[in-house]
Amino acid sequence: MTRRGRFVFFGVPLILLAALLLSLSGFLNAPAKAAESASELSPTPAVSVTVQSGESLWAIAAAVAPGRDPRDVVADIVQLNNLDAARVFPGQRLFVPSK
Repeated sequence: MTRRGRFVFFGVPLILLAALLLSLSGFLNAPAKAAESASELSPTPAVSVTVQSGESLWAIAAAVAPGRDPRDVVADIVQLNNLDAARVFPGQRLFVPSK
């Protein structure tokens, strides 16, 4: 059997098996887990703000949580409001974390 033939016969199935095992191990060890019941969920305390003209998420984040990293607060605002991008418009109402 040639070198290429041995690779096709042994190598390709081994590579496919390794890919399958890696994908399964990632699936089985996923850290995210939904809550078992509604009693295990904890609501995020939030307040509602209206975006003013010229205001950005960064400015809102710095105003509502001056002691936290604004990047973390912006990420919380984007997640809390289900935003596709970090763009806001004047008059838009947003929920921002209050703590």
